[in-house]
Amino acid sequence: MLRLQILVLVLFTAITTNGLCETASKEGTVYQVSTITALKQGTYDGDVTFGELKKHGDFGLGTFNNLDGEMIAVDGQFYQAKADGKVYKVQDAAKTPFADVCFFRQERRIVLLKLENLKKIKKALDKIIPSIKGIHAFRIRGLFPYVKVRSVPAQQKPYPGLAEVIKKQIVFELHNVRGTLVGFRFPRSMAGINERGYHFHFITDNKQAGGHVLDCTVNNPNVETALFPNFLMTFSPISNKAQQSGPRIPEKILKSLKTLPQNAQ
Repeated sequence: MLRLQILVLVLFTAITTNGLCETASKEGTVYQVSTITALKQGTYDGDVTFGELKKHGDFGLGTFNNLDGEMIAVDGQFYQAKADGKVYKVQDAAKTPFADVCFFRQERRIVLLKLENLKKIKKALDKIIPSIKGIHAFRIRGLFPYVKVRSVPAQQKPYPGLAEVIKKQIVFELHNVRGTLVGFRFPRSMAGINERGYHFHFITDNKQAGGHVLDCTVNNPNVETALFPNFLMTFSPISNKAQQSGPRIPEKILKSLKTLPQNAQ
């Protein structure tokens, strides 16, 4: 039986210590900074550095302080896809308000036929892994005839909510590029903690373009999957002022964690 065994325990340990909890094995664990709800509400300042984040994974996605672009981590390298359309290597001192990372170790590998859009990619993955339990990571490589990605520019305080920022997102269309989709599928029981369902970022093999995926077409993709039964999340308030201005963890999420079933699905 698949379980998110350490979710509640680790969350409350991290909250009470205001630090990073090391109680879980890094293998088989998705490590997350903050919640998607906090990000949507405009919490764009974090204090977890990428130097620290790399200790918890070599694969993943996220963003940067001030919401300055999209983060893609693949093969142990971390990249920033900015609103200028360019991709930059991330410095260890940079910080993130939200990220998901893991040590990706392929468990299954399948080559599929041409998939014409993101919706069909998701359906194909659902057939490969029909179980809705646990967190699944996907590394999808191949020739992409078309990729539509977005990024957003760095925000200024007072920060608008994410929905307002996305209204002004910068969209890029890429054609006939080789690259990698980096993604996760979270179970519905984690709604509010993360987006339930799929979330993908993309980067080209030459590391010249990438971002949050809105749509894509891929020919004969090499699909690699991995299951993560454990989930570790950290909340480290960046200042007393930040704590006083509002909870980093919405109360409704705390209540849901207290009653979260061991068999998360």
